[in-house]
Amino acid sequence: MRDLGRVVRLQIQRSSLKTGEKPRRVYDPSPILPVGRLAVSSDGALGEAPGGSWIVDVHHRAHPGTKNSDGEHGISLGFTSHYAAMRERFGSRIELGCAGENILVETGRQLTLEDLRTGVAICTPDGVEVSRLTVLDVAHPCRPFTAWALGGLEESHVLKDHLQFLDGGMRGFYCLGVASGTVSVGDRVVLP
Repeated sequence: MRDLGRVVRLQIQRSSLKTGEKPRRVYDPSPILPVGRLAVSSDGALGEAPGGSWIVDVHHRAHPGTKNSDGEHGISLGFTSHYAAMRERFGSRIELGCAGENILVETGRQLTLEDLRTGVAICTPDGVEVSRLTVLDVAHPCRPFTAWALGGLEESHVLKDHLQFLDGGMRGFYCLGVASGTVSVGDRVVLP
């Protein structure tokens, strides 16, 4: 197994981060909620709230407004190196987790879909596997997030270059939980 890095943030989306009707949709990261533990399964993610209750992520198939009816993007994975590149391009509004990934991993290099083709395992610091994810696809960028990152700028000719920059996994990866378990901040993400 090859170590990719340590889980530094877990979070859920209580509701959609994009609101409004096309073509006037806007991005708002305020429904993102950091959590200490994340229960992952093939249905998606549940976040443990203070006090021990579990909150359903909007991409969980049990959420009443699920964004994951096809089961193809119930969990998302992102990397701190990608955030560093986005912050360099877009500035300080890009805070760790603002793109909405469930699991954020500290790493010094950028990763591609090809790097993650075998999926990832998540292990406790002492090496006990707690979950496994199949990495299905990149989280392709959207106009609302890109316009938000640019401070509200929406001109098509400007957005195109930034959308291309954000593709290829920069905004994270969609995953499917293939081994259910509970992930904690401090766990390790490894290539099996």
